[in-house]
Amino acid sequence: MQSSQEILSTLVLLWAVIDPIGTVPVFISATQGRTEVERRKIALVAATASAGILLFFLIVGEILLRAMGVPLVVFQIAGGLVLFLFALTMIFGESKPEGEVKLVRSIQDTAIFPLATPSIASPGAMMAVVLLTENAKHSIAQQAVTALLMLSVIAAVYVLMRAAATISRVIGDGGASIVSRVMGLVLASIAAANVLAGLKEYFQ
Repeated sequence: MQSSQEILSTLVLLWAVIDPIGTVPVFISATQGRTEVERRKIALVAATASAGILLFFLIVGEILLRAMGVPLVVFQIAGGLVLFLFALTMIFGESKPEGEVKLVRSIQDTAIFPLATPSIASPGAMMAVVLLTENAKHSIAQQAVTALLMLSVIAAVYVLMRAAATISRVIGDGGASIVSRVMGLVLASIAAANVLAGLKEYFQ
């Protein structure tokens, strides 16, 4: 089984790449003019769809990579670099709320786009779940724990979407932007550690 430190590290990584708080302004903008019943349904569909997407990558992501002849250590390095670039956009560029709110103007199905993806099940989150469930390093039990942690973060996203109006009044768009940038800094640190670990394993 994973130690409490490993579980905490995994939870922090998943929280950073999924960024539940950063989804709140996107949800508010995407559901403007909707009734409370419609908002509840959109939140449920978005959470369910994103959970399905990430579970798919968690279960078959490594299999697909091996079928394409891509060593997982190489994917770890590439994934770490992409996560690092993703983190930089959260820190220096438009924050997650600012960037994704703009996507709302042209959406057809708000629950799927931009809420389920790319807001919740982002490319960074897809890469993270593959790296966190490498078969050679993690047992089935450990991968199950990672899946449960991922689902718990998505459950937190759902709760925050349901409480979006209250949260928006408390922290405002500026507060959500600050949280998103802090999560970007945490994610950058984790991504750098992944790249260094991958390089060490590759050259050994």
